[in-house]
Amino acid sequence: MAPIRFGLVGGGWRAEFFTRIARELPAQFQLAGVVQRDPAKAEAFAAAWGAPAYPDIAALAAAKPDFVVLSVKAAAHVPLLTELHQHGLAVLCETPAALTLEEMIAIWHLVEAGFRLQVAEQYLFQPLHAARLKLIGDGALGRVSFARVSTAHGYHGVSLMRQFLGLGFEDATIRGKRFESRALAGPDRYSWPAEESFAETVQLLGEFDFGDRLGLFDFTDVQYRSPVHSHRVVIRGERGEIADLELRAMPTYGQPVIRTFTRQQSGQYGNLGGHALETISCGDDVVWQMPFPGARLMDDEIAIAVAMQRMDAYLKGKDAGPYSFAEAAQDQYLALLMEQAARSGETLHSSRQPWAQ
Repeated sequence: MAPIRFGLVGGGWRAEFFTRIARELPAQFQLAGVVQRDPAKAEAFAAAWGAPAYPDIAALAAAKPDFVVLSVKAAAHVPLLTELHQHGLAVLCETPAALTLEEMIAIWHLVEAGFRLQVAEQYLFQPLHAARLKLIGDGALGRVSFARVSTAHGYHGVSLMRQFLGLGFEDATIRGKRFESRALAGPDRYSWPAEESFAETVQLLGEFDFGDRLGLFDFTDVQYRSPVHSHRVVIRGERGEIADLELRAMPTYGQPVIRTFTRQQSGQYGNLGGHALETISCGDDVVWQMPFPGARLMDDEIAIAVAMQRMDAYLKGKDAGPYSFAEAAQDQYLALLMEQAARSGETLHSSRQPWAQ
């Protein structure tokens, strides 16, 4: 089977996640070419990753990629998505969907006009989150009514909250709070600070009351990279809960079970298979299996590769797609309301938007 050929608009830090996937999985993915505003940067990026550099989107369209990954600053999404649609290209757009409600509505009008657009919201495909969602889908917790998510910022955290709660476009009553404190400065994208220092951090708290379900958002801006700030998830249902790496449930009345999530990886303890994630189990049950066996990818890259694979299936009519623009817009809309509520101290109420169909 021929590899999925994708084009790329953008050449920054996030764009390299897609190129690393193509380099690690050449049988599945091929970078058809890259467009970047700065010609010198485009050529350097293309040379580094072994792909053609194109001066503009029209030239990339002539190369006939299966779809285009748009990985630029969100402020540039509306004009670039409009141009990509005009060239008849399908797009997997990096997050966030847009920065404002007005921009999201403008993009939605493109979707209504037939634009084949999906969003690269990857968190639900990360192995541990996918394992949790598999258990929820299998009914391990019964009906879920509560989720506390402290593992991702803004729209990413809202996305996970909605997925765990099984929500669509239901309206919510939203409260928010910002709390500032000092914390040990962690690494940036590339390295640790040269010496120990402390930084002023912001913790954002959000409460989303959907009537019969409650979501709590909790994220501090140093959590992603700092090894002294953990990621925490609690999901409660009728029959028990998932708390971080543990499932507590009672599938049979009077017989509670406590099961731990464990990762099976090759390349450890004398195994010569190469360092790669293989499965995630909960107790004795395998609840997630590596879709790209043997690939040396970190969890986020695995998730993005799944999104790219599902994008291809969507275009072939075999899948609903990785994440619709409507879902991504709803995440961002609720996240914006949470931030507004935290700034103002007001209780806000979401309302149904045009994409909520």
